[in-house]
Amino acid sequence: MVREAEIREGEVAVDMPPAKDAGLIFIGRIRTPWTSRLATPRQGRHDGPVCRLEIFEPWTPAIKGVEFYSNLEVLYWLHHSRRDLVLQSPKNNGATRGAFSLRTPVRPNPIGTSIVKLVGVEGNTILVRGLDCLDETPLLDVKPDRCEFTPLAPPQPGDFETE
Repeated sequence: MVREAEIREGEVAVDMPPAKDAGLIFIGRIRTPWTSRLATPRQGRHDGPVCRLEIFEPWTPAIKGVEFYSNLEVLYWLHHSRRDLVLQSPKNNGATRGAFSLRTPVRPNPIGTSIVKLVGVEGNTILVRGLDCLDETPLLDVKPDRCEFTPLAPPQPGDFETE
């Protein structure tokens, strides 16, 4: 169950340290049918609704070639998520786990990832299925699903030599 600001039994929140700029740039915006966290699915489905990755200028030329892949990895900023819970009780049963052992959006750096099914490209927009985020979520990156690449050849003598 999604929650806004409650702290459940056994959960621990910490004081957030001052932010240090990592230089992240939002390259676009994600358009989905969901405007409420309560209505957003917990995991995206490849037979789910078509969603739009709207790419901002000057990044639109980077779209070229994505149509060669059937699956893409999308990274996005979960801008409505808490960032201060280090121990969480996802089932509200008092049993806590660390944020790094969960796929929760509540994390120090709320970066979401989804493997999505490419539907098509229309101008500056990539159409996909399989997202699970709110409408207008900031887009961080798009890349081919790593499973679609051929593995590298085994290391050869001299590959790791330095001069």
